[in-house]
Amino acid sequence: MRKIVYLSLGSNLGDRVANLNEAISRLARFGEVQAISSFYETEPVEYTAQPWFLNCAVKLDTEKMPKQLLAAVLDLEQQMGRRRTQQKGPRTVDIDILLFGNSIIEAKNLVVPHPALHQRRFVLEPMVEIAPEARHPVFKRTMRELRDALPAGQTVRRREMQK
Repeated sequence: MRKIVYLSLGSNLGDRVANLNEAISRLARFGEVQAISSFYETEPVEYTAQPWFLNCAVKLDTEKMPKQLLAAVLDLEQQMGRRRTQQKGPRTVDIDILLFGNSIIEAKNLVVPHPALHQRRFVLEPMVEIAPEARHPVFKRTMRELRDALPAGQTVRRREMQK
């Protein structure tokens, strides 16, 4: 059974543009990439003593089940050089599952919708670009409504360049 999944991608080490483009290219192994947002320059949150991120959102049509997709994404991150040495620290690539169809999942290593989705401008800005009317299955609000409800802060700038 096919599902529409939304992913958040980020990179703040090395050639960030190349890292995101490579990750997007590799995501095609897991299904059909149907939409890619612009890239956004974003300031780090939580652990702020690190380089700024480049972020985007991707819409993926996949046959994988949630835990299969999570395993595939974690493997992809590792193949691309991600080392989890510091929580929330710098990384070549980070891929989070934001939404998995309309599913609500609470498993040991996977919570969907992503538990911080509604608090992160660096996730919501790219999501609004590709799926403004996608609805959060818990809060029953669209991505646009969630973004518009955020307090000021969290610098997120659309990057004007070719991907």
